[in-house]
Amino acid sequence: MSDSLYDPLTHTHCQASGYAPSYWASTIDLPVANSAPTSSEHFDVAIIGGGFSGLLTAYYLAHEHGMSCCVLEANQVGFGASGRNAGFVLKGSGRLSYPQMAKKWGMQTCRGIYDEFSAAVHRVESLIDEHNIQCQKQEKGYLKIAHNQKAMQGLRTQAEFLQHLGGDAQFLTSTELEQEYMLNQQAYGAMRLPDGFGINPLKLLLGYREIAIKAGVKLFENALVERVEEKNNRHHLHVNDATITANTVVYTGNAYNNKQSHPYINNRYLPILSSILVTRPLSEQELTLTGLKTHQVTMDTRTLKYYYRLLPDNRILFGGRGAVFAKDQHADVYLNNLKHGLAACFPALANIQHDYYWNGFIAAALDDMPHVYLQNNVGYILGYCGAGVSFSSQAAYRLAQLIAKQPIPELPLYQTPLPYLPFPRFRRFGQLAYYQYAHLKDRFG
Repeated sequence: MSDSLYDPLTHTHCQASGYAPSYWASTIDLPVANSAPTSSEHFDVAIIGGGFSGLLTAYYLAHEHGMSCCVLEANQVGFGASGRNAGFVLKGSGRLSYPQMAKKWGMQTCRGIYDEFSAAVHRVESLIDEHNIQCQKQEKGYLKIAHNQKAMQGLRTQAEFLQHLGGDAQFLTSTELEQEYMLNQQAYGAMRLPDGFGINPLKLLLGYREIAIKAGVKLFENALVERVEEKNNRHHLHVNDATITANTVVYTGNAYNNKQSHPYINNRYLPILSSILVTRPLSEQELTLTGLKTHQVTMDTRTLKYYYRLLPDNRILFGGRGAVFAKDQHADVYLNNLKHGLAACFPALANIQHDYYWNGFIAAALDDMPHVYLQNNVGYILGYCGAGVSFSSQAAYRLAQLIAKQPIPELPLYQTPLPYLPFPRFRRFGQLAYYQYAHLKDRFG
């Protein structure tokens, strides 16, 4: 199957999909794929999906809990979101702001969720440092740019709220942003958090691959799990002509699960396409005209967000929402939308050449929150809402604890299953209507 048209809502699997034509893939020699299973084997835990979540869940199960586990990846590890995202390690909170969480669940729960998302950023950094993963880690700092006056007031309030939670949020006026970071023509101000950073996500993933294998994890690639059956309190995973049995099965494909994965996750998430371009390297004159003095990760406050950063070789990575329907993802309009967005922020780059352009899915949940869940020896991690580079590390750590029957924080992230999406057959049309509303809101709101 061609990855170029793959849609988790319509296709039964994604096997035979290659790596995205990303900038990341151009920076590294990809490893030779591991073999698929050729004989029956038994494990304590079988994990379906070889991205950040799957590899780290396996790593923690093997390294910290002494459990035997395998990771089954339909393609090569990194073909999905983990190898094609923007590489933003930041304190993501789904689509809910912390004030919204406090209103919904109370301050104690809000503080607990904030602590988990903070721990996720620190956990990624610790894994990089402890295992000397060469993933082009950039300077620390996450800038959230206000795209209008109303958003600026919202960021000021949010910064004050995070300070109350014990965070080190800093509000920046447009003048301060220009003097210290960038000359963004659409910025009315910004909030800066000090603990985010950018990385090469494919190199980070391959680092996780290495530490998982060293911990004793059995990694199978090009290993499509065709069906899973439960017999005699064991899960039987049929892969090619082999059968893997396991006491526990875990689904960690996030947006790259498919419509037949498992009743626990089917019809509970919306795969959303995101598009990314990477320019040629900027000249010294272009750096001066854009006022770019930082490589920190940046995102704006639009409902349909733009996100961007200066890469180590002074290219600009610029991303945003892509097509609604997978069949349209390569249409010129979505690339042009990104170019218009880049030019609106930095007019000096209106006609700059792009050297790379690619697409990929993220997964959104109805309640705008990621979920880590285990029931009847079936577990899943789903719904990162685009912030999976960081939270995947904490989610994997917590899921491993759940499987090992250890206590974890009592938070909605870990105690509640994904809610069902209403009218799942019409998800794409609902998304299309929402995008129309969001475009108007971002332009006039």
